[in-house]
Amino acid sequence: MSFSSQGDPHGKPDIVIIGSGVGGSSVALKLAATGAKILIIERGEKLPNEPENADAEAVFVQNRYRTTDLYRDETGRNYRPGQYYYVGGHTKFYGTAMFRFRDRDFREVAHEDGVSPAWPVSYAELEPFYTEAERLFGVRGRAGDDPTEPPRSAPYMHAPIPHEPVIGRVAKGFERLGLRPFHMPSAIDYGPGGLCRRCGTCDAFVCRFDAKGDAETRLLRPALKHPNVSLLTGARVRRLIADTDGKHIVAAEIERAGEITTIEAPLFVLSAGAINSALILLRSADEKNPNGLANSSGVVGRYLMNHHLSGLMGLLPFTVNDTRFPKTMSLNDFYDGTPGDEAARGNVQMLGNIQGPMIRAAYPWMPRPLANLLARHSVDFLVMSEDTPKYDSRVKPLGENGAEVAYRPGDREAHERFVRHMRSLLRKNGFPVVLGHSFGIEAPSHQCGTVRMGDDPNEAALNSLCLTYDHPNLYVVDAGFFPSSAALNPALTVAAQALRVGDHIRENRFSGLRAHDISSTENNHAP
Repeated sequence: MSFSSQGDPHGKPDIVIIGSGVGGSSVALKLAATGAKILIIERGEKLPNEPENADAEAVFVQNRYRTTDLYRDETGRNYRPGQYYYVGGHTKFYGTAMFRFRDRDFREVAHEDGVSPAWPVSYAELEPFYTEAERLFGVRGRAGDDPTEPPRSAPYMHAPIPHEPVIGRVAKGFERLGLRPFHMPSAIDYGPGGLCRRCGTCDAFVCRFDAKGDAETRLLRPALKHPNVSLLTGARVRRLIADTDGKHIVAAEIERAGEITTIEAPLFVLSAGAINSALILLRSADEKNPNGLANSSGVVGRYLMNHHLSGLMGLLPFTVNDTRFPKTMSLNDFYDGTPGDEAARGNVQMLGNIQGPMIRAAYPWMPRPLANLLARHSVDFLVMSEDTPKYDSRVKPLGENGAEVAYRPGDREAHERFVRHMRSLLRKNGFPVVLGHSFGIEAPSHQCGTVRMGDDPNEAALNSLCLTYDHPNLYVVDAGFFPSSAALNPALTVAAQALRVGDHIRENRFSGLRAHDISSTENNHAP
């Protein structure tokens, strides 16, 4: 077997990392300077740099980059999920939002419909790794503006992205209503000498200019500069193989170019995403682990969460919204509830530029001229609420490539009340018409929770360092480890915990190897 590598592609790796997204690439970067031979296995290939990257018709209507795998819901309906398999994972398409979870998000929180359990790691333990992750991703923001911001040991390294005129007026309008809009923390190489060209296609698009702070540009490429780090693309991990005792993982079985082979290693990090990590573990069932690997607790594939996300289009009939980068503003005034309704709570942030093809993708019946007209005159908001974990909300394998997803959303009614509250505020802020659209399980709406961590091995698959309770050489490091979803974008929290896990592995597994300070591998070209 051969693969593209900066170093020697032959020989047994010291560690195999499955997935090149935020979790896997963060661990790889942390370990790159140890000298350990690291192999990163990625199901997809590198995204081509092509005009279609920025073509809304190709991205949203033709679904050019979405997987062709089929998922099935519990009614038997098949659908094509919003999964993207490329080097760098879903961050190639994300909207650059990089929020820290609030301190209380790590504690038990009672909701109207269920309870979000406490995490086995506190905000204080993650805080230094949040700071490190913000530095690695080049996050831009301003400390102190967010009324719910948790304590910080350091300010943002880069100033926030300024509002364009329309967004600035919206922010001023919210201030007149007594709210505290703040600059959204964003991972983008913006400013003098930066790569961002304000091309208008960022959120849900691939950046053709490498300006977006994604897992590939900010983590993986610096890691691959080390001769001991290799990347194998186009390789789907079918299952993990345990030894005869069912304890230690000895190999990963992969399919590449129609051929099936195995890769052996003494240590494995599974970072394939909340859905696919659970599927790989369940597909790896053997005689000693009849319910799948890491699943003596029975929780693998369960407690699937998906943020409640609703898009609101505030229409300005006599104003064309010519904003190029709208994701500069956010609201957390209602993170602990709306007035008189503590259960109706969450975050509000801007959506990326809505274009006509995006509207037609959601509403195929809409005439093209009408969709384009709405897009030109709309300012678009994302209303986000926490989804509570439900035992019966689950994913399980369906054939070789598919999945059956039985999703049980929690606290949905409270989210709908939050959306109604925001509709009312938008009207008070000068939008006479406000249209809405909800994103469901078919969209990759921050899926998490399928391989949860916790202090009790009877109730969780992972300990506080994402090490599986059942297998002493297998870590799971992606949003699947979340015990709860909070109500903020998950990427920075995945990165922070992955950096923490990387530190742990470096100190406890590779302490005898040559280790350098991680700062020597950072990619901080953002001004």
